[in-house]
Amino acid sequence: MSSLGTLLEHFKADIESVKQRDPAAKNTLEIILTYSGLHAVAAYRVSHFFYEKKLYLTARVISQLARFFTGIEIHPGAKIGKGLFIDHGMGVVIGETTEIGDNCLIYQGVTLGGTGKDHGKRHPTLGNNVMVGSGARVLGPFKVGNNVKIAANAVVLEAIPDNCTAVGVPARIARCNGKPTADLDQVHIPDPVAQELCKMSVRLNRLEKQLGVNVPEADKTDVCFKAEDNKK
Repeated sequence: MSSLGTLLEHFKADIESVKQRDPAAKNTLEIILTYSGLHAVAAYRVSHFFYEKKLYLTARVISQLARFFTGIEIHPGAKIGKGLFIDHGMGVVIGETTEIGDNCLIYQGVTLGGTGKDHGKRHPTLGNNVMVGSGARVLGPFKVGNNVKIAANAVVLEAIPDNCTAVGVPARIARCNGKPTADLDQVHIPDPVAQELCKMSVRLNRLEKQLGVNVPEADKTDVCFKAEDNKK
């Protein structure tokens, strides 16, 4: 009875999570009947119950049936907290040793998997309130902190601290605690090609002066020339 009560509690939390996060959801009945992400998570919770009882074949049969009907594959050995919302969901894969905290949001095409190099704990651990964008890959036995956002199509291969946003391939931290990180400032980062051209332009200017060559007035407006004059 205790296990049944837990299943019902998690099922209610999963439905409530859909209501809060999906503006397209009209009512509870619609969610129960039409949301494949909810169906997959509900089937997982039943299969996980049998998995913990060491009825592995029964657990895998239930999970594979859910995969057939929803397109979402959740291994019954995974540990998932309450309030998980898998939005759209097609192509989602969650590995055996994955751990997911409470109130997480996962979009379609996401893989929470392994790299093939690890044994035992092979899959990631997600904290609470984590959002994983569509097509993202989180691969390996590391921890993704609480309140983390992973951008669509990102490939995460190492741990992410709490309250951060990760983007790119391989993923790097773009924001943390609401502030952009310096190493991903794509606007103010210097252009190495432009820097080298500028150095060459300055050296050419010096050589022309040594040879007594007159520099055209138009060239004197060049940014590199101004930088050289400012140094003087």
